[in-house]
Amino acid sequence: MDASDVKNKVDKINPEQKEGPVATAIENQTAKIPSDVYLWAALGSMAVSATLKIIKKDEEALFVGQWAPSFLLLGVYNKLVKLQGND
Repeated sequence: MDASDVKNKVDKINPEQKEGPVATAIENQTAKIPSDVYLWAALGSMAVSATLKIIKKDEEALFVGQWAPSFLLLGVYNKLVKLQGND
């Protein structure tokens, strides 16, 4: 099986390239959330992480600090859904 066979099979699965009902419902609900929420959540997780680091709770600080990129990525996704919409 070569690349063109794989592409042909994938093109037949969803030829109209539409989102499913679950993704559409999630996008409709999350588009209602202001983009600032994700930014503040990321900044809040960094502040909590710094606080935990100061009080010598290093493992907890790392755990909470790793939330920031996820919040920012969710914010980017949210903004794209708002600007581009869903199908």
